[in-house]
Amino acid sequence: MARKKKMSTSKKVAIAALALVIVVGGIFGSSALLKNSSSNTNVLNEYLGEDMTTQDLSQMTDSYAFLVAANSQEGLLSRKSNGSPKAGLAKSWSHSKDGLTWTFHLRKGLKWSNGDKLTASDFVYAWQRTVNPKTASQYAYIYSGIKNADAINSGKDKDLSSLGIKAKGENTLVVTLSHPMPQFENLMAFPVFFAQDEKFEKSLGKKVGTSSSKQVYDGPYKFVGWNGS
Repeated sequence: MARKKKMSTSKKVAIAALALVIVVGGIFGSSALLKNSSSNTNVLNEYLGEDMTTQDLSQMTDSYAFLVAANSQEGLLSRKSNGSPKAGLAKSWSHSKDGLTWTFHLRKGLKWSNGDKLTASDFVYAWQRTVNPKTASQYAYIYSGIKNADAINSGKDKDLSSLGIKAKGENTLVVTLSHPMPQFENLMAFPVFFAQDEKFEKSLGKKVGTSSSKQVYDGPYKFVGWNGS
């Protein structure tokens, strides 16, 4: 009869270290809610079965990273319980008759968890960073269908500004597709398409997302307690 093996001390420590805490941050700033972080309504505990790789939105690939990002970040659109798209950071959106031009209008007064203003240009920066071959994002392929995304990611087009996304002022974003994409609305709720704080990230370089303190958040929760696996 096979005996159940005892778990090693080192493995127990590793599992305990994976008890991650996500504290409510809120899109308009976290300071008020964090004072009440002991309340069960303000804290969400996530226990992950294995190491999480990163909270860099351009680099993440594993399901645990996406799980945390889905709670601590928000995209242009979100999803209803049945999976259909609903408003996220964008309060309204529309598209041209041919389905090639999409316009998103952001909610006013959006801020990152560190107080930085969140504007349409944060989406432009994030998308350009993800398709940039220097970033080596494993999910850059999912941008295929957005104007010039394939050419930029393959290195044929060196001009990141040619990507089909433009900020029209602080609160309006225009996306141009190379062909209709039936899945486009759903992609806007996927973390790889979320905004990124350029000012914050450029100060960290490759350290972005390597711990919970080396990332900023724009969703309903603020991620804390992860020091990098």
